[in-house]
Amino acid sequence: MSLLTLTLCRTCRDADPALFGQAAAALEAAGVKARLQQADCMSGCQRPQTLAVRQSGKTAYLFGEITAGDLPDILTFLRMYQDSADGNFADARPLGNLRFKAIARIPADQG
Repeated sequence: MSLLTLTLCRTCRDADPALFGQAAAALEAAGVKARLQQADCMSGCQRPQTLAVRQSGKTAYLFGEITAGDLPDILTFLRMYQDSADGNFADARPLGNLRFKAIARIPADQG
């Protein structure tokens, strides 16, 4: 299966420049195998700072209003996402407040 990719917006209004490093450290400490990258804009400007999570063959997610305080819930999400065959969950309650920060779920390419 392809590598899990996380993309964090770095140009959002009030973006926390330290969040990228904090996210990288959290992923490494948790042993999560993922590519973490930054983008200049992901059009989530109404709910900055945005984070996209995607993996080939799975539903992709876009979250907004991400802060360092969300990192524990993001790690929970990533564990659930990696364990899911298609990136979908029957119960999002284990994601804590992160479940309220979802902006979009993008279905996987069926081709």
